[in-house]
Amino acid sequence: MASTVVLVVGLIIGYRPPGGVLGVIGAVALLLAFCFSLSWLWLILGLKVRTPNAVMGMAMMILFPLTFVSSVFAPPETMPGWLQAFVDINPVTLLVEAARGLLNDTPDSGDILFVLGASVALTLVFSPIALRMYNRKT
Repeated sequence: MASTVVLVVGLIIGYRPPGGVLGVIGAVALLLAFCFSLSWLWLILGLKVRTPNAVMGMAMMILFPLTFVSSVFAPPETMPGWLQAFVDINPVTLLVEAARGLLNDTPDSGDILFVLGASVALTLVFSPIALRMYNRKT
């Protein structure tokens, strides 16, 4: 829902993605694949802690620093060298760069493949754990 609002606001203020409809669909699909893979981790956290607020807090403790130490808000070239080294390997940076590439009609197959591979790896690692924990709870 939030990504739809961001996209609509962007269109209202004049952003026209050079990648067209296919670029938008590709970027949204990539984001959904990555979010789906992370949902297994959040499910594990949800089965371990007692309240939804605790899950949200733990998720924020993980995602908040990764988001701010990425290329979401500023180009890595403007950052100090020691920070650039981390930003360049940050999974959020790679996800954002892959989505931007699709939207701007300059897709980078390396970034896209990394995000898809990381999504598959996260799903393969965390889904069996989450399902086993869930089955033990019921």
